[in-house]
Amino acid sequence: MVRTFSAAGLLAMFVLASAPASAEGDATAGELKNAQCKGCHGIEGFRMAYPKVVSVPMLGGQSAAYLAAALKAYRAGDRNNATMRAIAASLSDEDINDLAAYYSASGGE
Repeated sequence: MVRTFSAAGLLAMFVLASAPASAEGDATAGELKNAQCKGCHGIEGFRMAYPKVVSVPMLGGQSAAYLAAALKAYRAGDRNNATMRAIAASLSDEDINDLAAYYSASGGE
């Protein structure tokens, strides 16, 4: 069986094959954007008390893909936490990727 490809089709295949599988963030930029995050997530053993008591997880060392997906889910309203939804709503995709890169690279901090 012989297959023929148009120049446009070959170009499209090349572009898609060379594109990164997922957006990567800039950890240095993420460090500059984490002021809101570290107010809760940077305090060991911190718990939110309103509207109910919730343990706040540490973010350092988490997978960048997991952190980005979680923030995007909060932003979309798919995860239920009013504080996180409000914060995530103000973040662009670039902000989310930068924060995810920073926290995944920061180990247990």
